[in-house]
Amino acid sequence: MSDTEQREVLIHDSHGYSRVRTELIREETLGVYLNDRKVAAIAFSGRHAEELAVGYLRSEGLLESRRDFSSLETVAEGRETRVCLALGKTAPEFASPPEGRSIASSGARGLLAPAAKRRQPLPRTISCPPGRIELFMEDFLRKARLHDTTGGTHAAAMADGEEILVVREDIGRHNAIDMLAGYALLHDLDCADKMVFRTGRVSAEIVGKLWNMGIQLSASLSVPTSEAVRLASEAGMTLVGAARGGRMKIYTHEERVTG
Repeated sequence: MSDTEQREVLIHDSHGYSRVRTELIREETLGVYLNDRKVAAIAFSGRHAEELAVGYLRSEGLLESRRDFSSLETVAEGRETRVCLALGKTAPEFASPPEGRSIASSGARGLLAPAAKRRQPLPRTISCPPGRIELFMEDFLRKARLHDTTGGTHAAAMADGEEILVVREDIGRHNAIDMLAGYALLHDLDCADKMVFRTGRVSAEIVGKLWNMGIQLSASLSVPTSEAVRLASEAGMTLVGAARGGRMKIYTHEERVTG
């Protein structure tokens, strides 16, 4: 299945009107089921459904490792994909989440208890100088193919000290981060020494997801909100924004960049 659909559109510019074919990112629905109960319906691009479902549940504090669920089943029908998980005995305890919750492509989250509220401040065990951050951002953007061709996705990447490990793109900025969280959990990947690079605006909820993953440094093309900066400072996270054109702004815990 293609990641995009083509459609003829009318363009107006200084030369007048013309018709061209353009690529549009797909939009589908992901149903997340936990112990036979639907806990979320998420608008997404139709790719990496299991990573998104697992990452969403991890970000909401319902999963911490692969041992926390005993089964995972995926069923795709048309433009809807269902991912069904059964919690194991080691899963964190939680109150029953609201059933059938819909999440738009804007990516609004947060009705379940944020796991980040239970986190301790992050350690200071990694560093990444400005030149290295620039190289990572350049490599990340080269690999964010859908972001480049359609302009309709948010992209996020996870890197260690040497290279980009995984890139995920989706119509929701929260989705891209949840996909990284799900990828790491499904592959038993320790995030303590990893960094995350993004294209979009950084909200407090994004910082909370990164904190829950254990990410010490995150850089974005865009800028953070005031609450995102406050939370990153509390978390002990290095937050870099406006990282483009040879410049960047280091908002919190600059020692991981300057040291």
